[in-house]
Amino acid sequence: MTPQVIQRWIDYIGDHDPTQLDELLAEDAVFYSPAVFTPQQGKATTAKYLNAAAKLFGGTDFHYVEQWYGEHSAILEFQATLDGVVVDGIDMIHWDADGRIVSFKVMIRPFKGLQAVIPRMAELLSAP
Repeated sequence: MTPQVIQRWIDYIGDHDPTQLDELLAEDAVFYSPAVFTPQQGKATTAKYLNAAAKLFGGTDFHYVEQWYGEHSAILEFQATLDGVVVDGIDMIHWDADGRIVSFKVMIRPFKGLQAVIPRMAELLSAP
């Protein structure tokens, strides 16, 4: 059975409602990017990255392939195609007792897939 917080995340991916994402994230949430060495600290920064990723993959065939759950964690394997490049990745999500995401780590393969994602994410993150 899908944990409620993960179902809420999947619903957000479907409709991209920033209000819904705001309700999902803990104040001290941390985002771990596949392209940035240092963890991105705080709810606002984490939301900025996740909103950009939702926009990036929103017009693609993005879908979750498999899902694994722990007591307060999940690994969601995804796949999408960007400009003909198949991007495989995982979202590693941890949440607190209140059902708020405290950690979100993304890993992407192959390297060509990461190369397709990085410039587009940079563009979205630099937009006002």
